[in-house]
Amino acid sequence: MKAELILKPGREKSLLRWHPWIFSGAVGGVSGDPEPGATVRLVDSSGRCLGQAAYSPQSQIRARVWSWNPDERINPDFFRARLKRAIELRQAILAREEYEATAYRLVHAESDGLPGLVADRYQDTIVVQFLSWGTERWKDTLCDLLIELGGARQIYERSDVEVRSLEGLQPRTGSLWGGEPAEQMQIQENGLLFWVNVKTGHKTGFYLDQRGNRQLVKEMASGMDVLDCYTYTGGFAIAALKGGAQSVLAVDASAEALEMARVNLELNHLPAERVEWAQGDVFHFLRGLRDRGRSFDLVVLDPPKFAATVSQAEKAARGYKDINLLAFKLLRPGGRLATFSCSGGIRPEFFQAIIAGAALDAKVDGRILLHLHQGPDHPIALHFPEGEYLKGLVIQI
Repeated sequence: MKAELILKPGREKSLLRWHPWIFSGAVGGVSGDPEPGATVRLVDSSGRCLGQAAYSPQSQIRARVWSWNPDERINPDFFRARLKRAIELRQAILAREEYEATAYRLVHAESDGLPGLVADRYQDTIVVQFLSWGTERWKDTLCDLLIELGGARQIYERSDVEVRSLEGLQPRTGSLWGGEPAEQMQIQENGLLFWVNVKTGHKTGFYLDQRGNRQLVKEMASGMDVLDCYTYTGGFAIAALKGGAQSVLAVDASAEALEMARVNLELNHLPAERVEWAQGDVFHFLRGLRDRGRSFDLVVLDPPKFAATVSQAEKAARGYKDINLLAFKLLRPGGRLATFSCSGGIRPEFFQAIIAGAALDAKVDGRILLHLHQGPDHPIALHFPEGEYLKGLVIQI
């Protein structure tokens, strides 16, 4: 008899809307003695079964839905079908893109019906993150299937993110299948080449979700003086140079990342005399530029996550407002700001309100030219708005 997660009266509404998370406060009881990651039946207070989910006894997200079908078997065939669907979607996306991309997201967790699993492909290596007890329990099966269906030669784990601790799981990194990946591997996107370190780089090695937005900056940058903030390994800066930028000033706090950016610049045979790499805290650096009277035609702001959860949103809003206010002050009349937030706790409409407040304080008027998002290889399930974590605006003042 499969264990059951019994919901409190009236707490089944989100499940009826196909939202895949069950929070601890909605749980009235648990029948049986399910182990972490075990599949449990989701039962409302009247005894009706609403689906099946992976159990996480220590997490605020007490269960993540595998299937809305109470009778579906959660077994290797189930995961094979889900992975096959996800991989076929990426193949269709890449077939439509103008430029070849040799690095992209293969599985986007809840939005692919596989909550807690992230898989990114870099050439012949798949880099995985197991972010929940459910995926941890099925790790071996998922790796076998990724090799079978994905056609890669090796799998490397980067389960070294904070969300693992919320599940009561320890961080883990290392080779899971095949040999160790090289310290650096080369990828291609939008006609550009980049070196990536999948072992120690941010996220799984590269900001794959910004591929389309880097192409957009490349198309906008011709003849412009560009400021690229939080450049990391030079993604937006190099895209702007490739697009014909007159000059690029790129800043990041990490000396190691900037060194990789310099190498990526050389890899693409772009004019080094047009780019200046600067190490420093971006907030302080922008204040210094303002005080020296510097100005730019295009500013790109792609900061790290300021708010992981909705509870942190108000505090994070101050940081987003301050940095965008400084960016507005550095723009020439008619200049453009491409500004982003990857914070899942900041909803798109709130982000726009923050930017509007920053423009008001900077005493500039602006028009939104584009709303930007993560690429289509990071799809967003209709019933899971949390999957829309990356949001951006292109604003002309």
